[in-house]
Amino acid sequence: MSLEEAAAICTSEEEGFVWLGLFEPAPEELSSVQHCFGLHELAVEDAQSFHLRPKIEQYADGIYFVVLRTARYVDEREEVEFGEISLFLGPRFAITVRQGSASDLHPARQRLEQRSELLEEGTASVLWAVLDQVVDSYAPVVEGLERDIEEVEGTVFSAASAPTERIYFLRREATDFYRAVHPLLAPLDALDRGAYPVVGAPLREYFRDVNDHLLLVNEEVAAQRDTLVTVLQANMAVLSVEQNEVVRKISAWAAMIAVPTLVASVYGMNFDHMPELGWRLGYPAVLVVMLAIGLTLYVNFRRAHWL
Repeated sequence: MSLEEAAAICTSEEEGFVWLGLFEPAPEELSSVQHCFGLHELAVEDAQSFHLRPKIEQYADGIYFVVLRTARYVDEREEVEFGEISLFLGPRFAITVRQGSASDLHPARQRLEQRSELLEEGTASVLWAVLDQVVDSYAPVVEGLERDIEEVEGTVFSAASAPTERIYFLRREATDFYRAVHPLLAPLDALDRGAYPVVGAPLREYFRDVNDHLLLVNEEVAAQRDTLVTVLQANMAVLSVEQNEVVRKISAWAAMIAVPTLVASVYGMNFDHMPELGWRLGYPAVLVVMLAIGLTLYVNFRRAHWL
């Protein structure tokens, strides 16, 4: 079906609506969609961008523009992969623009097709299906980040090398994930309260369920960010303690070496009037003195836990 045919269905007297899905479209393709469906140029421009904040905007003729951030946890790389979905919602059409591999909507379409009673609510049902899938996909990301955080927590106080770089990476991932989740709270709350006329009363309870799931995810992500801050501080404290131990050991050995060096340098000055130079037992006596001083320092440093 061509764009013109799809647009014609939207203006016909037939029941139903059109759901058009686009994946990383070229500017020319989006321009054609804009012309056929009468989309606002600012919304089309935003749909071509990436890393926008989640939002819902209303334009003329009852057209809504929705931006969602998607996320999925990649087990092989132990990383979070982000994507984006832009949704144009009109009275007779729903157009989804997907950016990134973490934005598959096939399960959402299947779920909605199995709920005929929701399809009767019009294009708002598409918004629910997309939101429900996006929010549900956040749960595995939370679990993956939680496993990674527990892993770095275990290595901070172990004999392994301090995972400072890993902690910073996780902190950045958690922050990006928070930016995907937190700004969506206000739009979903507005949908739950019926602030948008496009959402009828039968759909509000479904949006309320999605909102509850999002609130839980937001709390968990916020807790993970705080945990990572604490882990980072603990890691820096451990590094500081280890550095202090190294400095103490170096200082202790330097002191033990400095005292014999001082004694030896005194007798290496070769002055004529040094009585000890003519003493037959002078050499072994000086060695005994240097050894005694060194042992005394060693014992004291051991007691002070510097060695």
